[in-house]
Amino acid sequence: MPLIYGLVSRGTVILAEHATTTGNFTTITSHILDKIPEDHDSKMTYVYDRYLFHYIQIDGIIFMCLSDDGFGRRIPFVFLEDLSKRFASLYGNRGLTSIAYGLNEFSRTIASQIEYFNTSPEADKIRLVQGEITSVKDVMVQNIEKVLERGERIDILVDKTDTLNQASFAFKKRSTALRRAMWWKNTKLLAILAVVIV
Repeated sequence: MPLIYGLVSRGTVILAEHATTTGNFTTITSHILDKIPEDHDSKMTYVYDRYLFHYIQIDGIIFMCLSDDGFGRRIPFVFLEDLSKRFASLYGNRGLTSIAYGLNEFSRTIASQIEYFNTSPEADKIRLVQGEITSVKDVMVQNIEKVLERGERIDILVDKTDTLNQASFAFKKRSTALRRAMWWKNTKLLAILAVVIV
């Protein structure tokens, strides 16, 4: 599974969390949460074994997720941005004063968003647009191939027309020469006939 774990915290105080599988996520996240400076908003990724811990901190609230290293960084950060907007719209500033796991009902939202970002192709809008670009590119390549094929047929027609033009010119030359030869032959025959009659 690409996204495995998600949490919302205020410093080291976890407000809500959800994991799709079991593991030592809370131990590792507590070490990571200790290292995050609380004085400014930030965005970072920590690497642990073959997993990536991504987090964003907005106004003192930390949104963190765990993903496979092959999942990349773009989708987890889109997931975290989405989570932060949903959290802010539901709870406002309550996260700054809530006790540990005091907003754990948000774990259902974390679970549904993990499911959405793991399975829905619409979650990754860039990949969706790239797919559309690829399909448009394929259509354009097919159209260009058809135009080139049509162009090749036009080239063949032009070549045949050229050959036919040359053949007609040669035919005209030969027919003119034949007409002259027949005219001379006819004239000679008339001259011989005129001499014989006289």
